Amino acid sequence: MQNILSDLSSRKSVKAAIKANWEEYHYCLGRSPSVELSFGPYLNWLLTNLPDHFMNLVVSTQLPSEGVDDLIESALTHFRSINISKLSWLVHEGVPTEKLNRVLLAHGLIYRESFATEMAVDLSSLQEDLPTIPGLRIVPVIGGDTLRDWVHVASIGFRINEEFEKDWYDLSVESIFEPQFRTYLALLNGKPVGTSQLFLSEGVAGIYNVTCLPEERGQGIGSAITLAPLLEARQMGYRMGILQASKRGYSVYRRLGFQDLGNLSVYLWENDCDLIEAEKSPPGLWMANRAPAE
Repeated sequence: MQNILSDLSSRKSVKAAIKANWEEYHYCLGRSPSVELSFGPYLNWLLTNLPDHFMNLVVSTQLPSEGVDDLIESALTHFRSINISKLSWLVHEGVPTEKLNRVLLAHGLIYRESFATEMAVDLSSLQEDLPTIPGLRIVPVIGGDTLRDWVHVASIGFRINEEFEKDWYDLSVESIFEPQFRTYLALLNGKPVGTSQLFLSEGVAGIYNVTCLPEERGQGIGSAITLAPLLEARQMGYRMGILQASKRGYSVYRRLGFQDLGNLSVYLWENDCDLIEAEKSPPGLWMANRAPAE
């Protein structure tokens, strides 16, 4: 097992682990032949067919001494050529942010300084005493049929058009049955109603893709399907859970014991869209854990 991170007091280390876990999550999705995974001297990326900021990630790892503008323009030209409609852009610590910020903004990206909240929890102090929900079961996704149900519920929860469900299934089926992943489906009286994922990397347990059908919210399903993977990670020897919380999910995670570590800042890009309207769009739909459905 990798080195397990356990010291929540080291804020810098925990925040670094949150971003690194998030990156590795995407790189592991790159096992699918249906996506484009690229590692370069300055930029890494994972690109999918999904019109979703979270499912398309670009990472700036360093800057060239010259030609930053050409580097960014070349990358965006490529993204347009393969019809990428939305992506998020993460910048590694240590990259000269002032210079990069100027170039990215000039090319139409939008900076979100406080787009989400980075959070972490000591798995030994989880709030486990949740109200019982009659008829609720949380089951692992272990095959194609349950994965299709999972994708369908997640697509509704994150407002991704039904026509892209096959794309999401195809990229998931090649990756999420690997040992680093655990994927969960909530059933209410046998009906699929909620989703979550656990991703184990960088010595922490990352929580992703938490959502619930809109008509089933308000019952505590989001809390229950967030808690289940954290308890499994604890049984496996992990000592810290991490996630990136939207405004909607923040209070839920606090009740489970998560601590607020500050803002997550990213750039967002939309291809051939009204950037003013994009800037006004409600946050939280693309996030790694996204908005839990309470």
